[in-house]
Amino acid sequence: MDRVSLVLVILGALNWACIGLFSFNLVDYTFGAGTALSRIIYTVIGIAGIWCVSLLFRDRRSHIEDL
Repeated sequence: MDRVSLVLVILGALNWACIGLFSFNLVDYTFGAGTALSRIIYTVIGIAGIWCVSLLFRDRRSHIEDL
């Protein structure tokens, strides 16, 4: 779940970079602006971002020991 969330957050960040640099929204271009599917994509990426916040507060030592 952590890796999937990180990949989604990275894709979301790349979309924001495209918006900021080129005024080009890849999600809207691919799935249509304001469609239900594009809203679902934005929601899933937002949930992934919230999940990634939990990565900041995890104890790294216990995670390394699990490996």
